[in-house]
Amino acid sequence: MSIAFLPTINKHYKTYIEGIGQAFNEMRHHKLRTLLTLLGMIFGVGAVIAMLSVGEGAEKEALKMIESMGVNNLVVQARPSQGDARKAVREHSIGLSMRDIESAIVTLPFVANWSAQKQVKLFSLFSLQGRSNAKVVGISPSYFGLTALKINQGRELTANDNAHFNQVAVLGPEAARSLFPQGQALNQSVKINHQWFTVVGILAEKNDHHSTIKGVKLGGERNQVFIPLATAHKKLKFNILEDELDSFKIAMKAGNDPRLAAQSLTHLLERRHGGESDFEVIVPADLLAQHQKTQQIFNIVMACVAGISLLVGGIGIMNIMLATILERTAEIGLLRALGAKRSDIARQFLIESIAISATGGVIGIFVGFILAAIISSAAGWPVAWSLFSVVLSLSVCMGIGVGFGFYPAQKAAKLDPIVALQRD
Repeated sequence: MSIAFLPTINKHYKTYIEGIGQAFNEMRHHKLRTLLTLLGMIFGVGAVIAMLSVGEGAEKEALKMIESMGVNNLVVQARPSQGDARKAVREHSIGLSMRDIESAIVTLPFVANWSAQKQVKLFSLFSLQGRSNAKVVGISPSYFGLTALKINQGRELTANDNAHFNQVAVLGPEAARSLFPQGQALNQSVKINHQWFTVVGILAEKNDHHSTIKGVKLGGERNQVFIPLATAHKKLKFNILEDELDSFKIAMKAGNDPRLAAQSLTHLLERRHGGESDFEVIVPADLLAQHQKTQQIFNIVMACVAGISLLVGGIGIMNIMLATILERTAEIGLLRALGAKRSDIARQFLIESIAISATGGVIGIFVGFILAAIISSAAGWPVAWSLFSVVLSLSVCMGIGVGFGFYPAQKAAKLDPIVALQRD
């Protein structure tokens, strides 16, 4: 760039700075009118930011829950029945059991790994230091690996624990605090119903929410006690008509279509269960696709709401700028008489329009953050702050300032200076 152009750049830069200062002076001189004009932008942007934050938080939470099931896994969930209905089902099916898993391993070539669980009917859970209302779940050795749960202290439950019916337990962090308020839980004993178990591990803290997708309970491991599945079946009591398993998970080998695999698994289980619909095969990959489609619809609706809100705000800006022209007609005529060009007048009014919209946008962003925090606190919904939504909101506000300020700016620039000076 040639040095000769620098004075011109500095002159234009100074002109824009002065224009912005004058725009904010006008806003200060008409506080009430400016506030009323800003309200449309503030509430429009605020509502958009709040809804996008809540929506994105819900999306991340749903994705986290689906991913915790394993997108390439299949989940088989028992459909419990009671009373006479259960007896009728048991005439044809013993319910979800380890033999279902064994048949799947032998029959289906895509099975890479599996895990199973069974919740214990709890009568009492306590230690010498405290009591707990935690759930007790019997799990297979591979359970932690397929659910991505991490051990913070101690060790996981092993195949050896399961094979030898060891009375050992892994505690969720909340259950550990309830049972051992003094803080030392590892290698201590807890009594589950009538049996004592030794604590060999404690799960790491995890920010989760208790949720259910298609009947599969997700999260909540923080307040659970895990024991070997074989130990649970051998040393704790269950109703003879109960399902042996509440659910099991099949991890598939790479390259297999989850939907086709689910069809094969469903066909196998239907034959084993005598045609009884006492189970459900859940495909997390389908849940993910369904959620993405729902989120896409939500985003389109949000875009329409945002467009309408900001359109109302833009119309308010145009109205106020047209009213400002009528008030400042004599001023415009004087400026034109003193040598101001049409482009100078248009630029000043355009700067004022952009300043109003940008100010409303900035305030609206803070209002949106506050609204999202209130919604999160009141409803317990997760929120996620997105830099993209902030940048997008500001950009749209600036665009509205230009778009709805262009006509008033051109109208002000085209005023005849003689006629303008004669106007009261």
